[in-house]
Amino acid sequence: MLIPMNTTALRHAEAERPLTEVIDAVTPEGWDRPSPCEDWTTRDVLAHIIDTQRDFLLGRGLDPGDRPDLADPAAAWHRHTAEVARILADDTVPATEYDGYFGSTTIGATFEQFYVWDLLVHRWDLATGAGLGADLTDAELDRIDAGADSFGDSLHLEGVCKPAVDAESSDRQARVLARLGRRAAR
Repeated sequence: MLIPMNTTALRHAEAERPLTEVIDAVTPEGWDRPSPCEDWTTRDVLAHIIDTQRDFLLGRGLDPGDRPDLADPAAAWHRHTAEVARILADDTVPATEYDGYFGSTTIGATFEQFYVWDLLVHRWDLATGAGLGADLTDAELDRIDAGADSFGDSLHLEGVCKPAVDAESSDRQARVLARLGRRAAR
């Protein structure tokens, strides 16, 4: 097991561990259940996480290996996330600069701002779709809120989040998720 040393690798590990616990708990039938993401099954959500991370890394000249086969989603995730952890553990990777959507940035800044954020949000989607518990901690809700703030008007662009919905509860998790176009009634 790699021990992450840089902030990006640490943030990835912090978000990846609880997501992996959810993925490992999904039953075979749970992978084909509808998720809170319109027209996506839980398997589709996992494919999205894997594919977007792969596309980002490949676009920066980093090789996460072949795309894993999602016939066994948990095995695919374990293989993929181990490759991502390996890549991020190289301290030169997060510090690498490039021109991003919002201007000049680093791989680490983008990975933390979007891809780690995506792990938190989609953990809720996967758990909810699979019928598992889907509670997020206050620290995770803070991170989701901060991430949503950082996107500004881009938060609701095609492929990011659906338009905000009215929260059906005064519960903080429901309010944060409603901002991302998700209904999380308690």
